[in-house]
Amino acid sequence: MRKHRQALTLYQRFPPSEACNCEICRSYCARPGWWNVIEATKSLQFEFSERIMLEIAPERTFGVLSPAFKGCEGSFALQEYAHNGCTFLQNGLCELFGSGLQPLECRFCHHTRFGLGSQCHAALENNWKTTAGQALVERWAKKHRLWECYCRIIRF
Repeated sequence: MRKHRQALTLYQRFPPSEACNCEICRSYCARPGWWNVIEATKSLQFEFSERIMLEIAPERTFGVLSPAFKGCEGSFALQEYAHNGCTFLQNGLCELFGSGLQPLECRFCHHTRFGLGSQCHAALENNWKTTAGQALVERWAKKHRLWECYCRIIRF
């Protein structure tokens, strides 16, 4: 008989890296990392709703809630604000570090894991393409009066 292997969770597949303050690891903060759906739900419970942005996939088929670029808080992710970095990066330090609310993608990425960040990002993308992920996007977008606009942009 074959044993069925249990699928690894996102946390098992992408464990936290060691803290690092090198130039490469600091550069990752230029673009906010993604939470998984459970982490994003938790961040909303900690009243971070106003510091989140709604990213829309390039193919316009789904959305993701993530820490905002400075200037995009509570709104859509806009490319012209991407150079501002993450709203939680203050004085070179992440406000979410060690809080239990740091995005999985941020915890995983590290200079020693060169090339593995894209795998983590793809897994998180799949996590957001779920019914639970899109229900959370809907709830947040309605709260921020973005739902109607989102529905015009997205291809359901």
